[in-house]
Amino acid sequence: MKRDAKPMPLAGPLSRGLAAALLALATGATALAQQPEAPVRKELEEFREKAAKSAPADRLRAYEQGIEDVRKSGVLDRALKVGDRAPDFELPDANGKTVRLSDLRAKGPVVLTWYRGGWCPYCNIALRGLQRRLPDFRSAGATLVAISPELPDNSMSTAEKGHLEFEVLSDRGGKVARDYGVAYKIPGVVAEQFRGRLDLAKHNGGDGDELPLGATYVIDRGGIIRYAFLDADYRKRAEPSDVLDAVRAIPAKP
Repeated sequence: MKRDAKPMPLAGPLSRGLAAALLALATGATALAQQPEAPVRKELEEFREKAAKSAPADRLRAYEQGIEDVRKSGVLDRALKVGDRAPDFELPDANGKTVRLSDLRAKGPVVLTWYRGGWCPYCNIALRGLQRRLPDFRSAGATLVAISPELPDNSMSTAEKGHLEFEVLSDRGGKVARDYGVAYKIPGVVAEQFRGRLDLAKHNGGDGDELPLGATYVIDRGGIIRYAFLDADYRKRAEPSDVLDAVRAIPAKP
């Protein structure tokens, strides 16, 4: 029933009371039915607003400058786009088992999403959002895969803390991120803020001077990118419903 729908007229005080009760019940049921799960975009914006109220002003300015530096770095131009062929790869999962993109593609579309690390609250919000829609992705025949430069042990920690039931892979050294063009050198102003607070070299293994964009791709069975979300702002991520729409739009036959 629509919110502006009117109840059928009933005679008598008791009938009018009953009609009002029925209308309230119907309206309440409609409100519940129309109340969507809070989208990831909204969660990200709410966290951003909360963080802005508690973080030191100089740190906020540094992160804003860092986003602008990433935007000017050319990474968005280098990153693969819709219509490009997705490079195949082999990466270990949290348990050390090797996972091949080509094997996953043989089963159906693959949703490939990058996250910076389990230390990043924006990444965790995005990953939980995908987890909530995992049954829908599976129903659509798609496989979800998350990639980060974290070492396998840290990838396992991220998967366990987020209760993630999809593939979480470790791209130590960032080779796959570079192959897809989504890796960028951490701006100096951001590296300075990390110093003493976050040891990426220890967390990821290696130099710890690169991170991936929070990019998301949908890859079809033939290895062609059908959807790409790319943004220099790490606080912005693909909305799961948009990614799901892209998966469902892929023809059944490649």
